Amino acid sequence: MRSDLEGVIESALAAAVLSYERPRPGAFLVKLPGQHKLATMTWLILGDQALNIEAFFCRKPDENHAEFYRWLLRKNGSMYGVHFALDEIGDVYLVGRIPIDAVTPEEIDRLLGCVLTYADESFERAIELGFASSIRREWEWRVKRGRVFGQPPAVRPGRRGRLGELTPGRSIR
Repeated sequence: MRSDLEGVIESALAAAVLSYERPRPGAFLVKLPGQHKLATMTWLILGDQALNIEAFFCRKPDENHAEFYRWLLRKNGSMYGVHFALDEIGDVYLVGRIPIDAVTPEEIDRLLGCVLTYADESFERAIELGFASSIRREWEWRVKRGRVFGQPPAVRPGRRGRLGELTPGRSIR
């Protein structure tokens, strides 16, 4: 049965053309390429009763903890298959679990799509809420030294809000 489930997972990953590693039997480390969050490394781990899904989202926020965690909890209410959770030091993960009987290629595709969507679409807001001062300091350091090769996460020309004000030059709006 376990090898059948591993085959189901492998065929779902192949159909989605995703790169992955198999560090041990029953465990798959999948790379989900994003746009805002460049990659979300996601574990699929077969247990005796369930398939566990776990993906690192971001480290513990530096600031604005209450609003950061309130925002995560509000997001959890509308999510399918996975939810935001904290580890013992406060780093944030997307985690989920489905029964072994529910492991199908379609459900694997759906769950990985959810992980990618939630990680990618939520990343910039998480950075704005929990890391604004760090981003601001780094951006100012880059500008001061002429090392502006791109823009740090959540900083875009013309963007309104706290971090958008860091972008040198005129807004296109």
